[in-house]
Amino acid sequence: MAESNFVDYVKILCRSGKGGRGSVHMRRDKYVPKGGPDGGDGGKGGSVILKGNRNYWTLLHLRYERHLFAEDGGHGGGNRRTGKDGEDIIIEVPCGTVAYDAETDEHLCDITEDGQQEVLLSGGRGGLGNWHFRTPTRQAPRFAQPGEPALERMVVLELKLLADVGLVGFPNAGKSTLLSVISAAKPKIANYPFTTLEPNLGIVSYHEDKSFVVADIPGIIEGASEGKGLGLRFLRHIERNSLLLFMIPADTEDIRKEYDILLNELAQFNPEMLDKQRVLAVTKCDLVDVELISMLEPKLPNDIPYVFISSVSGLGIEQLKDILWRELSSDSNRLD
Repeated sequence: MAESNFVDYVKILCRSGKGGRGSVHMRRDKYVPKGGPDGGDGGKGGSVILKGNRNYWTLLHLRYERHLFAEDGGHGGGNRRTGKDGEDIIIEVPCGTVAYDAETDEHLCDITEDGQQEVLLSGGRGGLGNWHFRTPTRQAPRFAQPGEPALERMVVLELKLLADVGLVGFPNAGKSTLLSVISAAKPKIANYPFTTLEPNLGIVSYHEDKSFVVADIPGIIEGASEGKGLGLRFLRHIERNSLLLFMIPADTEDIRKEYDILLNELAQFNPEMLDKQRVLAVTKCDLVDVELISMLEPKLPNDIPYVFISSVSGLGIEQLKDILWRELSSDSNRLD
């Protein structure tokens, strides 16, 4: 099977440039045979900088660039010439990328906006030349400062998709089908579990010029928090979503139980996800009759909005959009 182009995790070794050393030099011109010290300063080493780029949507371009080293600063010269500053290395990443120290798990920075820049490692300062160390009693210093050493760090970059609504459900719950109906996204759709193997984004148009972004991730299974299935790997992509849309098929034996299982898996992954706004969509309602739907209502969670939908027949799709927009626009969860 061909390797996926969606890469949301890379580990790279970064190294800033070391500062150039200061120069030890005495002025020796034709008519100044015994001039004083004129050693220049060393140049600053290059820094390693992370920069957001909205044209990227994956970390694929960094998969085979595991060593990223900035340029060292140049050494100082005579006549107080300063060494050349080392060139920075700029790592362009998609918006939504998070950087961690691979050894300590320290959170380094979040890149959330196009053009945003964060310094991962600062370049070393250049050393001072011997010109700086002259005094009335030490008129010919024969020493200068070395440049500061380079800094090195193993960095983990993780991509967390930026979306307004995250789709949560078991495999084959109809998430990809819904995304294809309400947006222009074209996810793979088939009648078997784990059809979706990587996250998909879709922009949903709402009345007039309004819109919001929906993220579809591979289905979660019970025990995902213990490493089962694929869902746990991709749950970080809905950590930043404002709203979670739980999707459970109408022919499920116990909708409330399935909802509780999904909620528990989210809590095991990150308890803060329980603080997000939630909506329940009962899917595949074209497979059941109106009488069964009315029997299901009393068994649904009563603490969140719910809607019965069918992506095939279009049942409840506009109502779902209305509910999602209302929840996203509420005072507690206002769209930017």
